[in-house]
Amino acid sequence: MYYTVESDKSFEQAAADLETAVLRNGFGVLHVHDIGTTLRSKGMNFDEQCKVFEVCNPGQAAKVLSVDMRLNMALPCRISVFTEHGKTRIGMIKPVQILAALSQDERLAQVAKEVEEKTTLMIDEAK
Repeated sequence: MYYTVESDKSFEQAAADLETAVLRNGFGVLHVHDIGTTLRSKGMNFDEQCKVFEVCNPGQAAKVLSVDMRLNMALPCRISVFTEHGKTRIGMIKPVQILAALSQDERLAQVAKEVEEKTTLMIDEAK
């Protein structure tokens, strides 16, 4: 269900390298949620770092939405860079499993497979 790798890079370097990998692989970064900073700004005692990148390939998104508009609620894809017990990690919930839980349409299964291959590549490149 999850694809997560450990990186020897700092949190900041892994986040910067992920953004570069996303662009290099034909996707765009729509937004980055800095969850760690947000939690600390709200007075929470949170020692870890966590940035969630919302990434999208417009062509793939259009294919999904043309089959089932309700799936807009599952878009965009999210890739996280985070720390856990002093280690930097990069990961995602696998698109194939997300879409399989929401639809049995074979057209969507193919799109999810293509997206998962690309997002896995992005994570591996940023590692």
